[in-house]
Amino acid sequence: MKILLMEDDPVLGDIVTDYLQQYYETDRAFDSAEAQEFIDEGRYDLFIFDINVPGKTGVELLEELRSFNDTTPAIIITAYADTKHLKESFDAGAHDYIKKPFELEELKLRIEKSRVLFHIEQDAPIEISGDLTYYPRKLVVSDGAKEVTLRPKEAAILDYFIAHEKRLISQEELVQNIWGFDELPSDATLRSYIRKLREIVGSDKIVTQRGMGYRYE
Repeated sequence: MKILLMEDDPVLGDIVTDYLQQYYETDRAFDSAEAQEFIDEGRYDLFIFDINVPGKTGVELLEELRSFNDTTPAIIITAYADTKHLKESFDAGAHDYIKKPFELEELKLRIEKSRVLFHIEQDAPIEISGDLTYYPRKLVVSDGAKEVTLRPKEAAILDYFIAHEKRLISQEELVQNIWGFDELPSDATLRSYIRKLREIVGSDKIVTQRGMGYRYE
C-alpha cells in the first residue's frame, strides 16, 4: 500500500512518516507543490492531506485532483473543530478525516478502514495458515484441494481481522466498521458470522475474550 502524506509541521510530519513507514510505503510532502510533484511521478493508494500547508490547502489540492478525475481515497488532517471545514473537506472529495491531536494508532485504524472500504491491495493472496490461503478479490479461502467462497460480510470481517492481527477488537468496533448505521446486526447475527469464519479458517485463528471481543491470531 502506497501512501502520500502532506504535512508541513516538521515534528509531527517526521513522527507520522516514521510510524507509517513501518507498515506502508510512504512518501512525505511538505506543501502542495511538492505533493503535486510526487503525484505526477507515480500512483498512490491513499492520500493523507493536512488542510493548512503552504501554497494550496489540502482541501484545495484535493478538489483540483478530483477535477482531473483522480479518485484516490483521501483522509484529511485538520486542527479545526468546526463543521464548516469538515463539510468543505467532504465536498472536495475526502472520504474521512482525523482531528489533531491524534494517536498514531487511530490514524492506522482509519488507513486500514480505507483499505477495506476501497479494496486496496485486495488482489494479493494472504496466507491464513500453513495450508490455507485467502484470495480477497475472489472472496475465496483455499487449502489447495478445495475452495470455500465467503459471503461479503464474512470476507469484510476477515479482512478487518487480518488488518488488525493480534489486537483485541470489540464487537462494537467490528459492527461500526463493517455495517452501516441502517443495517446494524444483532449479537446473534454477529456470532453466527464469527462461528462460520471459524469453521473456514480454523477455530484457533479467532479467539474470543469473553465480555471484551475477539482477537485474530
